[in-house]
Amino acid sequence: MRGVTGRLMLLDTASLYFRAYFGVPDSVKAPDGTPVNAVRGLLDFIDRLVKDHRPDHLVACMDADWRPHWRVELIPSYKAHRVAEEQKTAPDVEEVPDTLSPQVPVIEAVLDALGIARVGVAAYEADDVIGTYTARAAGPVDIVTGDRDLYQLVDDARGVRVLYPIKGVGSLQLTDEAVLREKYGVDGRGYADLAVLRGDPSDGLPGVAGIGEKTAAKLLAEFGDLAGIMAAVDDPGAKLTPSQRKRLTEARPYLAVAPKVVRVADDVPLPEVGTALPRTPRDPAALAELTARWGLGGSLERLLTTLTS
Repeated sequence: MRGVTGRLMLLDTASLYFRAYFGVPDSVKAPDGTPVNAVRGLLDFIDRLVKDHRPDHLVACMDADWRPHWRVELIPSYKAHRVAEEQKTAPDVEEVPDTLSPQVPVIEAVLDALGIARVGVAAYEADDVIGTYTARAAGPVDIVTGDRDLYQLVDDARGVRVLYPIKGVGSLQLTDEAVLREKYGVDGRGYADLAVLRGDPSDGLPGVAGIGEKTAAKLLAEFGDLAGIMAAVDDPGAKLTPSQRKRLTEARPYLAVAPKVVRVADDVPLPEVGTALPRTPRDPAALAELTARWGLGGSLERLLTTLTS
């Protein structure tokens, strides 16, 4: 990672292959009839991203642990509704559609054969890997994700933006600070505080009762950040309604821990891997075998043509 120059593109890989899985019909199958819609959909998506945005470096960031214990210790409800099976000494098993699970190892094998850097770090989510690469980047960064949590990393001054899929993997919203201010009334730095206050049912984060997105944005505009809001709670002269003061006071235990859960880590011990966009496959023989076995055909051919052009 040291010395990397040029545009860095970071893929929130699981977010994207979930999108591909639901966006591409499951009638897309390997020769043996196994669905490969997520595999081919992701390859098509990467092809389009590389073609349209021409990154110098590309990293497929992975969830080595989709529900890290250190986050669950702080907020036990974190992603609890998505647990298929709890594990004592390994990451919990996530609920994943039956026909998607077998496609994930294929995706990983294809990325490896292509030579696209694939990075996951034990006890961390892909978001944390993305946060650390972003913090260390010397040049502009494009983060590709269907997860709004990563809006917190948007930073115009450093050229960090989020490419957010609007429909399937077809069209992208280029999210910069202007988009965040228009939609949420905050910049990237303020988005994490907004998410803490608002909560996120999809991640099992309760938020502050009675404080929705608009109220959270107004409070942040008035008091600057979460620390400023909590200072206002302790200030009888601050412009808070009695209801807001009461609800924020009652939420103190949650607000004391939620920021660490919501904010992505920026100090993950990243492995030393080459991140340059591959121009030729790392393992052509393995790629040929994967193509034949899984019927990757046009999707892989298009991506290879884009990478070599």
